[in-house]
Amino acid sequence: MRIGFIEDTHLRGGTQIWVTEANRFFINQGAETVILAPTGSFVAEECQAAGAQGFTYDYDAVISMDPINQKLWTEALQTCDVAICTVHPPRDSFHCSIFAGNCIKEHQLDTILIPKTGTIVPEYKREFYLPDESIRSTVITITDFTRKYLIDSYHIPEHLVELIYQGTDVKRFTPDQEKRNESLARYPLPKGASPVLGNVGTFEERKGQVVLLKAVTELVKGPLPNLHLILVGEGPDEEMLKTRVQELGLENNVSFFPFTREPVYVFERIDILVLSSLYKEGLPNVLLEAMSMKTPVVSSKMAGVPEIIKEGETGYMVEPGNSDQLAEAIHKLWSDQKAYTDMSENGRKLMENEFDKEVQFRKFLEYFNRICEK
Repeated sequence: MRIGFIEDTHLRGGTQIWVTEANRFFINQGAETVILAPTGSFVAEECQAAGAQGFTYDYDAVISMDPINQKLWTEALQTCDVAICTVHPPRDSFHCSIFAGNCIKEHQLDTILIPKTGTIVPEYKREFYLPDESIRSTVITITDFTRKYLIDSYHIPEHLVELIYQGTDVKRFTPDQEKRNESLARYPLPKGASPVLGNVGTFEERKGQVVLLKAVTELVKGPLPNLHLILVGEGPDEEMLKTRVQELGLENNVSFFPFTREPVYVFERIDILVLSSLYKEGLPNVLLEAMSMKTPVVSSKMAGVPEIIKEGETGYMVEPGNSDQLAEAIHKLWSDQKAYTDMSENGRKLMENEFDKEVQFRKFLEYFNRICEK
């Protein structure tokens, strides 16, 4: 089995980390892998270092879809049995899955193209998910919400849309006292900070950190004056967020830390993981990881989130963009320590029973084998 990954982005978020982990797992299971991604991108470098054959391209130049890039993409795809293409936003008239589909069609490749998605963006075209019905193509969704949406709204045939949850590494994301001690050094906070909230992800508008800061302001001025929020990540809004913290007078209640490949230490350090996203989420890895670590979660209610957060059992959900609801849910969770403990245990059990990443990786391989045999 030769598995290709198409990842048209320079980001290094949860999806890209999943690609690097899937790449390593598939190689360890005896598969050969190919990574097709922008030159210098995180995912290209990580996958090649792990043993994938790399094909890289100029991120800006590829939108011309010229013969040089078409040749490169065709060379990358022609030896793959399957090619998984994350559905990223279009750039001008270019879209990665459509371009890949065109390469497969024009050169009559046997490669099965598999756009993979967890998010729903209403303005996205049907062709982003099923580029060309004259080639062999299916769709993998990582949430049932997304699967139903593609079937009901885009009228993609049900047999072409497969649900496979991504899962999390429950062995890696397990509470550990030594790591807990190390986390105190990695993430130093003011004495007496409590509760400690964490937000992990790209600093950009869709992640809703501005809304979270409003909620933190409300809590600090009210019932939780010693609350502390750590923001872990990188992105275009970082300087704006730091300025906003100063404007809100939260310098003693908010700390920024850089992107990390070891988020386990973040979860050891915090009391509550908050996902404040406004839109374009599927089933965020950070929620799965936190729950595996027995860290209770408060999240925006969207897409696949209700498939893991059972209200009052494994966490709390709020309407996206509602800072009052966010503040209320955080206070409610922290003020009831019995419910807090129950949620931490329930979340861990759910991850162990239904979202173990190794089990899910095997489901991907089983699916690839199944469709290749047809």
